Amino acid sequence: MACDGIVPTPGTTDPKTAGVLERLIGYNLKRAYMLFLADFREALGDEGMSPRVFSVLTVVAESPHVTQSEVARRLGIERSGLVAIVSDLEKRGYVRRAQVPGDRRIFALYPTPEGARVCAMICEELHHREQARMRVLSPQEKKQLVTILKHIRSELEGED
Repeated sequence: MACDGIVPTPGTTDPKTAGVLERLIGYNLKRAYMLFLADFREALGDEGMSPRVFSVLTVVAESPHVTQSEVARRLGIERSGLVAIVSDLEKRGYVRRAQVPGDRRIFALYPTPEGARVCAMICEELHHREQARMRVLSPQEKKQLVTILKHIRSELEGED
């Protein structure tokens, strides 16, 4: 009956402050993520770019000449899945692939001028939206939140 030490309370009337789900970290993270995801999709409008595709574009824009394997490693994306994402970005004219000199099996990724422009535009819009969403937190609380989330992610990614 208990849920990781959280016992359901029969007869709870206020769903915002009580109940098992409202006390679970994962549930609250997911709910917050869904709100940010909806805002992300609204911000991109006609671009129709998913968070994964945008993440790849951002890594390439920040690290020109990065290999596909390195992008996959940084973002935790299967290399096979990355191929489709890179193909999408190529079709949009945002990145280009080039063989790494000395090893024809390895491809490096480069942002096109249009890809760099679109990435910068999206980053700016997302930054403004994130600041508006997170106005309830002080600058110190925002910094703490990011630190805690990175710590959790680092620990969980290291469990493999």
